[in-house]
Amino acid sequence: MAIWKIDPMHSEVEFKIRHLMISNVTGYFGTYDATVESSNDDFTDAKITFEADVTSISTKNEQRDEHLKTEDFFHAAQYPKITFVSTGVTKKGSDEYKVTGDLTIRGVTKPVELEVEYNGIQQDPYGQTKAGFEVKGKINRKDFGLTYSAITETGGVLLSDEVKLQAGVQLVKQG
Repeated sequence: MAIWKIDPMHSEVEFKIRHLMISNVTGYFGTYDATVESSNDDFTDAKITFEADVTSISTKNEQRDEHLKTEDFFHAAQYPKITFVSTGVTKKGSDEYKVTGDLTIRGVTKPVELEVEYNGIQQDPYGQTKAGFEVKGKINRKDFGLTYSAITETGGVLLSDEVKLQAGVQLVKQG
């Protein structure tokens, strides 16, 4: 059984949400961890665990970031982590996978489906074995208790319910 850990120096975990229905706001998590256990070189039997530190959220706007940590959104004081635990991996093509799992935000756990592109394995200049992946998915924020909403003066919606999840992940083989 091989154990792989996420390399935060070469990974990004982000989300996008429509603002005023005309543009996207992108947010990032600066602190996160992930472990993948797999005995197959193609990761088809992978067991994946992931967690992000809610207090590390950044949208490149300090006032908005502080608001996202409040009870209106993630309620970081009570729910400091977002977690994902895989329940299955299905190979759809030579480098395409569907990963299912349980995502927990604000203490609410729901099943999600992620599209994963496998970019291969390489050795870095330091002799470490690394594997690369692109991960995409969508959730409805209201399913996780993220129900904050506001209407503009003209009756428009401030935030969409759909949130796009994206991650560029580099794993390092342990041992």
